[in-house]
Parts: sequence; C-alpha cells; structure tokens
Amino acid sequence: MRRKKTKAVFVGGLRIGGGAPVSIQSMTNTDTRDARSTVRQIKSLHSLGCQIIRVAVPDKDAVLALPEIISLSPIPVIADIHFDFNLAISSIKNGVHGIRINPGNIGGERNIAKIAKAAGEAGIPIRVGANSGSLPAKFAKNISRVKGDKAEALAEALVESAVEQCKMLEKYAFTSIKVSLKSSDVPSTVIANRKFSQRRDYPLHLGVTEAGSMERGVIKSALGIGALLLDGIGDTIRVSITGDPANEISAAIMILETAGLRKACPEIISCPTCG
Repeated sequence: MRRKKTKAVFVGGLRIGGGAPVSIQSMTNTDTRDARSTVRQIKSLHSLGCQIIRVAVPDKDAVLALPEIISLSPIPVIADIHFDFNLAISSIKNGVHGIRINPGNIGGERNIAKIAKAAGEAGIPIRVGANSGSLPAKFAKNISRVKGDKAEALAEALVESAVEQCKMLEKYAFTSIKVSLKSSDVPSTVIANRKFSQRRDYPLHLGVTEAGSMERGVIKSALGIGALLLDGIGDTIRVSITGDPANEISAAIMILETAGLRKACPEIISCPTCG
C-alpha cells in the first residue's frame, strides 16, 4: 500500500515517520523506581522485537532511577508523565529519549512552554495523546448531545482534542511531535486516526486503548491497527494487552507481517479440517 507521508522525528537513533518502517512499542509494568527489574524487563522485550519502551514516571523517585535505566536499556526510553510538569522537565534532564504528556492536564500554558523549551533544547520529541477515557469536558459534552453515530462523534472529539494539543506546542515553536488518538472502541479509533491523518502530517502512534485481556485485546488491536495500516496510516504501534507485555510484542509483529509491512517469518499455511 502507499503509506501516508508524515514528518520524521527521532526517538534516540530510531526514525519515526518520514517513510521509516513502522516500529513496535511497549510499556513496562514494573515499578520504575526499581531500576534493575525495569531494565531486566526492557531487555527481555527488546529480545522479542520491541524497539521503543515507555516507562511510568509517577514521582521523583522514578525520575532518579531513569539515568540507570537509560544507560542500560538497549532501546530508546520514553517517560510517561501525567499532571506534574516538573517530572517532565526532570525526566528530560535525566536523558530520556522522548516524553509522553497530555498538554491539557499539565497545568497551563506556562508549564507547556517550559516543557517545550526543555524538549527542544534536548532535541527529543513529545508524544501527545487524545484518549477517550480522558477527554476534556468541552469535547466530551458534545458526544452526549449527539443522537446519531456516537462513534463518529467520539472520533471527531478525539481529533479536536489532538489538534488543540498540537497547537499548544506549536505556539512555542515546538513541532517534534508524535500523536496518538485512542479509544477502547475500535470504530472510533479508526475513524479518528483517518480524520487526523487527513488534517495534519505528524507521525501517528496507533493503538486501541484498554483493549483487554489476551484474546480480546489481540482481536481488537488487530482489527483497529490493521485497518489503519492497510490504509497506509501509522508510523509506530502498541498492542495494549493486560498482563505480560511480552504478549504485546508477538501480537504486534504478527499484525505488521499480516499487513505486509514486515517480512513474515516462516509460517505453516493450513486449511481447517472439513468433513
């Protein structure tokens, strides 16, 4: 398929967008403050095919563990930040290769400006995310008023939220941005990413949020991520599954192979038994 041409950003030495191969992400479920166990899990996920790892940074102790994690990680490390802009600034100073924030909940424009400045000086990208579970009230209230297609209304709200977040950073001359638009509802996720892809050229991180346990999570992710990949949309993916993140990597690889975006490993092709 012809892939959508997007801006290129770099997470560590890994190129995202700009025609680069679709990359696989996951997130640790260890306590980030425990650097040894976090590094152990990162190395295990890397051995399975993970290319970018995200770690939760909920407090100052987690920030203090970042230098050791980053120095021992074989793949780029992204800090996942919520609410406290100081954690974002400190994570950047401690060497992360990217951060994930929601500019709408980070405490106002002054804090956004500080994060944009720090990330710009460090030369790292910011991933902004619109998620159905945390939409700003001004976007969420419009969905409840819709009498028709709720999936379409949710998708439009996700797009409006993502565009607004991009504009917050662009206001401070920051454009090294990745974007994700996610819902636990597959149709809404697909529609939202298609709409955003038509409006902006930032690289897209694909996923179906809160997808669920192994079987259901893989099916929902394969349907949502796969539909977009076949449209030529998407630059990096995460298959969100409750439990061992190792399962996310194997599922992501199979999705990319099935979509024709990676050379398939040897596979047995067989029919079901009939009669």
